[in-house]
Amino acid sequence: MTQIINTSCLLGLFVVFLASDILGNENGDYMKRDHSLVRPFQGVGVILPHWDFMGNTMVTSNYIRLTPDLQSKSGALWNYNPIMSRNWEIHVGFKVHGKGTELFGDGFAVWYTKERMQTGPVFGSKDYFNGLAIILDTYSNHNGPHNHQHPYLSAMVNNGSWSYDHDRDGTHTQLSGCEVRFRNVEYETLISIRYENDILSVSTDLENRNEWKSCFVVANVELPTGYYLGLSATTGDLSDNHDIHSFKFYDVDNDVSHDEIMRRTNIVPNAKSFEPPREHKDDPKPGMSNAKIFFILLFVVVVAALVAIFAISYFKDRNARKRFY
Repeated sequence: MTQIINTSCLLGLFVVFLASDILGNENGDYMKRDHSLVRPFQGVGVILPHWDFMGNTMVTSNYIRLTPDLQSKSGALWNYNPIMSRNWEIHVGFKVHGKGTELFGDGFAVWYTKERMQTGPVFGSKDYFNGLAIILDTYSNHNGPHNHQHPYLSAMVNNGSWSYDHDRDGTHTQLSGCEVRFRNVEYETLISIRYENDILSVSTDLENRNEWKSCFVVANVELPTGYYLGLSATTGDLSDNHDIHSFKFYDVDNDVSHDEIMRRTNIVPNAKSFEPPREHKDDPKPGMSNAKIFFILLFVVVVAALVAIFAISYFKDRNARKRFY
């Protein structure tokens, strides 16, 4: 009897594991575990199956923290299996939170690139990359003609020749973007990135409604097969906790031949259309800081007071002398 129960338990566990291995999304696409991360996160020592991590990344059973809420931290998480799917979809569950109420940063990025495990200035990862970056920027570095509200979600496709314009929040190289609100909420927030037949669609669930809201759709985006998935985050003078709660990769291929998948390994990343170009204007020259204005006004007041005191003393002395004549 005990043996039958044990066998049933093992069979049940096997069924659960198998179900989780082929778990589908709402479109009937199947999740591939060798490109995914699902809680509880378990590794052997400091090893995560199918993933490498670096920098200040910390792995717990419930979340993977790319950066803590401390200044000048950086972390990254990279899958070490190349994506050999023509069409795919990614769901990322995350939480960005911290002590700051008005000033915080900097944000994180989801990557599909030729390079992996390379640090750099673009949210903790390499500039002049080859591939796709989906950027969730929480701090506005630019308050001039290209300003938009933050947090801001945008996409950039690069063939290795473009630099991400961090000082202008990437507005000159982005495919498209939208304003989002995901910071310091009590629930897990989600982003969906779907790439199918050269169409890039990005949606969010930021209000815990279990439904997707479209951020943008861009056609004629060509991405090679054989690139790697990753996430990275960074903090500077401002900081936040950047926590990853889940990363699910779905294979969307339907009757795509092996020859087609291999042919696409030679494609150079490119996008046929971008956002309408905006005139590149230099930032206005910075004015005086509040502290400098304060000290100048204080100096003027002190000088005026001294002049007044001198004038009063002078006229008092003059009037006193007149009384003696």
